[in-house]
Amino acid sequence: MNRRMRISTQCVILLFSLVFSAKAQQQTDLLIVGGGASGTMAGIQAARMGVQAFIIEETDWLGGMLTSAGVSAIDGNHRMPSGLWGEFRAHLYHYYGGPEKVFTGWVSNTLFEPHVGNHILKQMAAKEPKLEISYQTRFQSIRKENGRWRVTVQKGRKTYYIEAKLVIDATELGDVMAAAGAKYDIGMDAAAETGEAQAPAQSNDIIQDLTYVVVLKDYGKGADKTIRKPEGYNAEEFRHSCDVSDPASFDSPDNNCHKMMQYGRLPNNKYMINWPKSGNDYYLNIIEKTPAERAEALKAAKLHSLRFIYYLQNALGYKNLGIADDEFPTADKLPMIPYHRESRRLKGEALLTVNHVAKPYEQPQPLYRTGIAVGDYTIDHHHEKNPSAPKIDFVKIRVPSYNVPLGSLLPKDTDGLIVAEKSISVTNIVNGATRLQPVVLGIGQAAGALAATALKHNTEPRKVSIRDVQQALLDSKAYIMPFIDVPAESPYFAAIQRVGATGILKGTGVPYQWANQTWFYPERIPSRYDVVEGLRSYYEPLRTFWGASGEPLTLQFLLELFEKCGKKITFQQAEADWGKLSLPGTPAADMRLNRAATAVLIDHYLDPFRRSINFAGQLQ
Repeated sequence: MNRRMRISTQCVILLFSLVFSAKAQQQTDLLIVGGGASGTMAGIQAARMGVQAFIIEETDWLGGMLTSAGVSAIDGNHRMPSGLWGEFRAHLYHYYGGPEKVFTGWVSNTLFEPHVGNHILKQMAAKEPKLEISYQTRFQSIRKENGRWRVTVQKGRKTYYIEAKLVIDATELGDVMAAAGAKYDIGMDAAAETGEAQAPAQSNDIIQDLTYVVVLKDYGKGADKTIRKPEGYNAEEFRHSCDVSDPASFDSPDNNCHKMMQYGRLPNNKYMINWPKSGNDYYLNIIEKTPAERAEALKAAKLHSLRFIYYLQNALGYKNLGIADDEFPTADKLPMIPYHRESRRLKGEALLTVNHVAKPYEQPQPLYRTGIAVGDYTIDHHHEKNPSAPKIDFVKIRVPSYNVPLGSLLPKDTDGLIVAEKSISVTNIVNGATRLQPVVLGIGQAAGALAATALKHNTEPRKVSIRDVQQALLDSKAYIMPFIDVPAESPYFAAIQRVGATGILKGTGVPYQWANQTWFYPERIPSRYDVVEGLRSYYEPLRTFWGASGEPLTLQFLLELFEKCGKKITFQQAEADWGKLSLPGTPAADMRLNRAATAVLIDHYLDPFRRSINFAGQLQ
């Protein structure tokens, strides 16, 4: 080969290398690893805020635990349809024909077929031109290079990398944050570490049971869809599965079994089998295992679920209920992934403990001021299948509804990374509530808002104004405070949410069955004293003002307080603004103000929400 041919060959090789390299690399502002419940919402929110977002998802579906894991019965937040969760639910109502059409099982007000949930989420995502999704794409590794993330992924036989300014870890088990070097916990915390009296004395690596959900379909009277007897089947293992609540409340054991089956009844005569009591929960801790090791270990969980299905068909007689053949695109017609109730838990800028949830206004760290997602489901842990788990009576841990602090999404020591899904910075006990679907959807939406805000300001997520992120969520009709009596449709919603997040007017928490509550009571008349007490920490002149009695608050008194706070508002000005603020009636100096009007006026004239706060919720 002569010199000219050698040079020509080298040029061709170089050109081929450059072309291959260009194809192998993709750049984006925001990379979201995981198209599950939180990842999908993060992508939609960020795209709507003008950010170029890219989701990689290892299955062909969106929705994660909502769809790919088959947990298509929403736990909680029925009266708080926050942001994108409310939008998703509205699409379900439209598809099925109204709220009553999805109230098919007693575990939830909203149940749906997993494939329908996937379809709706894909429709929502497809409407966002700045959102791109790559399916069948697996995360491999992550590293920082020249101030940007370089994430290696695999799609089919092709391995390539994606460069991104910011990354959101929306994986089921927190794999990205672990690979990026963020610190985390796994398992139960010690009481001395978290200050939670209910926690065990010693920490351990025990997590909640997982479940390989099965969706059954009624194939009609006379049909026999009984599966082959699974290996290791033992009917005794499931003998107590029909022990639903108080057996005396039902006519017979048969009725108890019927009650159990109606737990997760879905539209179109299908049944979600996700039953904890002597059912198909299974204990595995596969968090730190490799993908191959996880896949091998999960075979046992899947086999256990099939044993339970055989029990339902063979021992209980539900032979007409067979594994649905029109739900999941898998060879065995089972979900693509298991339902992971617990993951790695980030060591974040804020740690949400059960103390913050139970008594948010009494903590030295007022984390409620930094809220970005809300939840009302009780603290619910599954440990039946692990006899070695410390015995904690979770039923006795009674809490009101709550919000999740922004700092729970941010690692203490890793820039450019936001954590979502179930891997946020909460204690093991609190994970029993924050793991539920509508909370995770809200966490994802908040992660997207945080990422978009950081990218717009060209700054690190930890340096973004918390209030800017909260306002972006309020603009999207998302709740930052868990007030159930002021819906997003109210003209006062945003003002009450903002003032609530300052703590100037506080909510009243009520532990209530499986749907805990926090009430704002907008129609109640606050006392002059209560309003002054709320304003004191924000306005120094009021710290030495003791002229407020327990008398009802009036407009004149509130205007006098404004003046003491450095904002002189005349009655004439308030009168002129009254209608613009959608306040009812005709103002008068001596009129009594309810909490809604008080919040609106404080928000409009004083704007305390704009005071900067840190991740602990403290004023700066």
